[in-house]
Amino acid sequence: MKRIIAPSVLAADFGHLERDVRMVDRSAADWVHVDVMDGLFVPNISFGFPVLKAIRRATTKLVDVHLMIVDPERYVARFAHDGADWVTFHLEATHDAEHCIHLIRESGAKVGVSIKPKTAVETLRPILQEVDMVLIMSVEPGFGGQQFIPESLDRIRELRRMAEELNPTLQIEVDGGISKENAGALFEAGANVLVAGSSVFKAEDPELEIKQMLEA
Repeated sequence: MKRIIAPSVLAADFGHLERDVRMVDRSAADWVHVDVMDGLFVPNISFGFPVLKAIRRATTKLVDVHLMIVDPERYVARFAHDGADWVTFHLEATHDAEHCIHLIRESGAKVGVSIKPKTAVETLRPILQEVDMVLIMSVEPGFGGQQFIPESLDRIRELRRMAEELNPTLQIEVDGGISKENAGALFEAGANVLVAGSSVFKAEDPELEIKQMLEA
């Protein structure tokens, strides 16, 4: 599957957000990753609809929205309407994953589902055929700049094996502690979309960092 880098604007300079998003637009990255946090599902608060709209105006790349919010079904359609090409919700944050999937699909966006590091990959089996992507969190969600959890590689391999059985075209995205140093191992394990925040936006040459991650 095609290798994709999705720089996370959570690590961008908020005082120069348009500048940083346009840098991603010039780069070899295919997606812009937007983390939405509500202070309930995770102990932090980030972006809402106005910021998403501004990001959408500043890029021609696909916008990949990761919802770390409780009861995501309340908002998934609006995020799609306001510019998200991909909408990913957390399996742990909803009581009705099937309904959430339906709402995203109906809105015209691609459907992603995410799980935290301690949630068993097997819990995805009942819905794996209904989603376009699974996001494996390789850190605890809620904060940028954390260290990659090495056991995530085994979780990616397990998920890729399950996908080969149930959903061969499934995209596997990984988020947390990703850089050019571990990108190669993640691609080899079966992931094809890597979210990178600090390693991109704090790099001396962010566009080169993205290129090196793709070639890892």
